[in-house]
Amino acid sequence: MSRRDVLNLAGAAASVTVIPTVAGSAKSQSAAQPGTMPVSFTVNGQRQQLSIDPRQSLLDVLREKLDLTGAKKGCNQGACGACTVLVNGRRVVSCLTMAATQQGAEIVTIEGLASGDQLHPLQQAFIEHEGLQCGFCTPGQIMSGVACIKEGHARSPEEIKYWMSGNICRCGAYPGIVAAVADAAKRS
Repeated sequence: MSRRDVLNLAGAAASVTVIPTVAGSAKSQSAAQPGTMPVSFTVNGQRQQLSIDPRQSLLDVLREKLDLTGAKKGCNQGACGACTVLVNGRRVVSCLTMAATQQGAEIVTIEGLASGDQLHPLQQAFIEHEGLQCGFCTPGQIMSGVACIKEGHARSPEEIKYWMSGNICRCGAYPGIVAAVADAAKRS
């Protein structure tokens, strides 16, 4: 058997393997537009069933499809933390999280923290301790702070600084942010 015969045989085998997968997925995506896929997850307590481009980040789906613009697109490289949200109780940078991988997930954004008119304790502490200046990083800081407290990493200012180090504030509101997280941890 020649090298060309092996390559032709391998190509034929690959196409036989791919065709049923594509055909099978097309049936399950009957409501989806070409080039999209269905995904279903819960955002801020509301079940969402969407047809998305499988290349979209969770941040883009939240902002563009669900109009939840609290999570900010800062660096779009996972370095600044402005896009931090909670997924199944854990903080994630949503700009690097593919929405297609979140099937069945419980997602909480800054818009879902308050209970009606009652602010989350960390939101209230940010106001009381002036943990914000321009406000751009604030939603990501708060979401990361909520997780920091829940994880048990808010026992000292040094520990808070360490565990919040993935969130950057260009205004330098760090003293107020650390004080707010410490205060909210005491209230929890």
